[in-house]
Order: sequence, then C-alpha cells, then structure tokens
Amino acid sequence: MILANHERMGMEMKQRTLATGFEKHHKRTRKEEFLERMDKLVPWAEFCKVIEPHYPKEGNGRPPRGLERMLRMYFLSHWFNLADEACEDALYDVPAFREFCHIDLGNETVPDATTLLNFRHLLEQHDLGAALFAKVGELLHKNGMELSGGTIVDATIIAAPSSTKNTDQTRDQEMHQTKKGKQWHFGMKVHIGVDSKSGLTHSASITAANVHDSQELPRLLHGEEHRVYGDSAYSNQKEALRQAAPNARDFTNKRAYRNTPLTEADKATNRRKSQVRAKVEHPFRPFKTLYGFAKVRYRGLIKNANRAFALLALINLEKWGKPLTGQVRPKYAN
Repeated sequence: MILANHERMGMEMKQRTLATGFEKHHKRTRKEEFLERMDKLVPWAEFCKVIEPHYPKEGNGRPPRGLERMLRMYFLSHWFNLADEACEDALYDVPAFREFCHIDLGNETVPDATTLLNFRHLLEQHDLGAALFAKVGELLHKNGMELSGGTIVDATIIAAPSSTKNTDQTRDQEMHQTKKGKQWHFGMKVHIGVDSKSGLTHSASITAANVHDSQELPRLLHGEEHRVYGDSAYSNQKEALRQAAPNARDFTNKRAYRNTPLTEADKATNRRKSQVRAKVEHPFRPFKTLYGFAKVRYRGLIKNANRAFALLALINLEKWGKPLTGQVRPKYAN
C-alpha cells in the first residue's frame, strides 16, 4: 500500500511538471490584455528622449540597465501599486510582466529593487514625472486633440499617515491637515484642470492639503477658456479668472452662506453645471481606485508629486486610446 501511494504521488508530480512546461490550457488574462494595450499606447521613444539626457552612461562602476526596460518596470509599479521590492518579486512571479518588460530569465536577471529605487530617485531629482505629463500633452496636441474652450477644475485629497510612531517620531513636515465638511484630513492635494469635452487632464499641480482649492485656479487654466466649471470652492474668483483666462465666463457653482441660502433656481442651475463638472471625477477614479493612489507611498511632496504627474500622463494615454503619431497642429473650438 505504501509503495502504491508513492508511485501515485510520483505520477501526479510528473503530470504537473509536464503541464507547467507545455501550458496546453491557457486563458488570456485581463492583465495581459491591459499590458498589451498600454504597450501600444505609450510613446516609448518620446519618453526615453525626455529621460535620456539625465540617465547614467556606461563607464566606471555598475553598468546601467536599459532605459526603456527601467521605464516599463517603473510604470508597472504604478499600474499595479507595487513597492520596489514587490515589483521585483512580481516580475519573477508573473510571466506577463516579464514579457511586457522584455526580460528573458534564461539570459538575464530582473533589475533588483535598488535599481528601480535609483531610477525613481533620478526621475524625482529632475522633475521628470511632470516632464512626462507635459510631453503627453504636447503629443496629444500634435495628434489632433482640440481643446473645447471649457475647463473643469477640481482637487482631491491624498491621505498621509498622521501617526508619529516612526523613527523620527514626527508627522511628515510637508503634509498638512485640512477640514472637509466635519472631518479632518491629513495629507496632500492633487489639483487638476480637465477639458470639458474630451475629459483629458491638461493641467495639474500638487500641494499640501491645507492649500485652498481656489489658490491653484490660475495654474489649472490654459488661458484660452470660454467657460470655467468648478464646485463652490472656486466661486468668487473673478479677479484670478480675469487674469488667467480673460475671455472665460464663470460657470462655477453658486455657494450658500449662513444668512443667504440658495434659492431653488440656484440649486437647479448648480445641478445643470454639475452634469458637465462630473467629467473631472473621471481621472480621479483610476488615479485613486484602480491604481491605488488614495494614500501617499513616500514621505515629502516631491516624491509623491512625481508619481502623481506620471500617473496622470498614463491616464491621459489610456483615455485617448490610440497611439500618438502624426503632426496635426492644435486648434481651439468655441
């Protein structure tokens, strides 16, 4: 009986080994489909041109890994919300990740977590996350994106740990608290300006959470607007609006005050404006829910801002939904 059991176990192990080697039954996963789509949408050559002047050259010391490969690994860590060590482990575990990064384990190892850490620090040091976001905007214009003349502005809070139970026994000095409704939040804010027709993000800024939304309004406009939409936090900003976008009409929601409640007509007007304004929430959903940036990963604004700009660039690429090629001059529609 014991011998028979050993023989059966040996046969089962042999069958599993053969199945693993030949992979007769395979299903195309959503990860594979997503990575194949993004492989076609990301303008790798253009992104590498932005980073290449700052990338280490071969010489003394450890030779650098390929720039595009490191960029692919960096984007994987954003899309799947992976820390540096987790991203290295995932590349060993998931064949689809290795295929996306063009890594053949028969000939080479996966770039380790320290290499990814150094690459991320390089992007942060030279503000290259914002440069990638700007490059996507430039390519979108060249490929025929027409700004509608309407911009929707909004901000979202990214939470940071408020605990002092750490090595320094202090909160992050660059993060601050703010009150929203009746609840206090500690962290930073991502402010964006979104085209009212296409829903693409054309402007963004990163601040501590205690910076009021309206203070960033001028930085979120491209200057050619005819209409500006926003919630009541952006009301009564006529002077800032006049200087940043002289031809823009104020379509921000009206605000109620203690002794001046909104009339029914005001509420109806706000609802109509909110139907347009809802598009500004579309970039925030993948940003916070799909890609996990509802909480900061690093200490300090610079590191988190670099991640935010890079993610906004990738979200724009996914929303545009086609490769960025061609040389079409931009134009503004009324």
